[in-house]
Amino acid sequence: MKTITLIEPGMFQALDSTAPGSLAPGEALVRVRRIGICGTDLHAYRGRQPFFTYPRILGHELGVEVLEVNDGAVGIRPGDRCALEPYLNCETCIACRRGKPNCCVDLKVLGVHTDGGMRELITVPVDKLHPSESLTLDQLALVETLGIGAHAVDRASVTAGEQALVIGAGPIGLAVAQFALQAGAHVAVMDVNERRLQFCQDHIGVPSVVHGGEDALSQVEELTQGDLPTLVFDATGNPDSMHRAFQLVAHGGRLVFVGLFQGDVTFSDPHFHRRELTLLSSRNSTAADFRRIIRLIESQEIDTTPWITHRCGFDDLIRQFPSWLLPETGVVKAMVDV
Repeated sequence: MKTITLIEPGMFQALDSTAPGSLAPGEALVRVRRIGICGTDLHAYRGRQPFFTYPRILGHELGVEVLEVNDGAVGIRPGDRCALEPYLNCETCIACRRGKPNCCVDLKVLGVHTDGGMRELITVPVDKLHPSESLTLDQLALVETLGIGAHAVDRASVTAGEQALVIGAGPIGLAVAQFALQAGAHVAVMDVNERRLQFCQDHIGVPSVVHGGEDALSQVEELTQGDLPTLVFDATGNPDSMHRAFQLVAHGGRLVFVGLFQGDVTFSDPHFHRRELTLLSSRNSTAADFRRIIRLIESQEIDTTPWITHRCGFDDLIRQFPSWLLPETGVVKAMVDV
């Protein structure tokens, strides 16, 4: 079967690999139909992705078609089209026992810690498949990205009417903004990329934007009549941005780190204590997030139409991929047809 492997930073290789063998109990064989390209894939290509080793088959934003299920599998049938929840958890550690499988002690994410979906066929646990009779394969492949934003907003316990600032207008920041708006927050988005800020306003419905730079703080103060936002999400994965984010949170407010990077985050402890800030991290999403997002798209409460800005076929992926790293390309979400 056709397989694309990231051999080392900056080097993909197309191979003809062996198809999966017999299914283990609770497994399904699926054909990969769509692959969404996300920041994790781009960072891995650049050699900047934490928790990553090479060689690796990338791909964790997947729209798949079920070909076969092991005897005894419940709820999934051959022919079903599904979003794939790519988080493989142990089910026994302290996090799993407390209902937080998204941050399992031994978590393995497809395409990051173990080989993912840049191949024609893959075997996966049946309980990681989320079917829909009406969503397109493109929409199914977008569920994972939206789930990151939905989970971060849930972590933040958004209060209707509060002022929220989302730093970073990439796909994850856009997903955060979309769910923060749905939760009733007054949302502003900050970025240095003017094209992405315009996208937020035109397609996500964000009412206010902040142009990243030296005067960003004064812009945020103006938006909030000097109070600052009670809720700030940083979705950049940029250490400088994450450091500065502490200055943008109101007294008594919350700061949620959605993006991550390879290194340490530092902050002024007196500043942190004086404002009695709450600092949260958000990792991945849950099965409940997947089910909720599928229902929201099916009911047209979330419009996925603007998300996919670039597309290519599987055979053209290696040639196209480097261009998606360039800001001038204007990629929001690239989708690969397999």
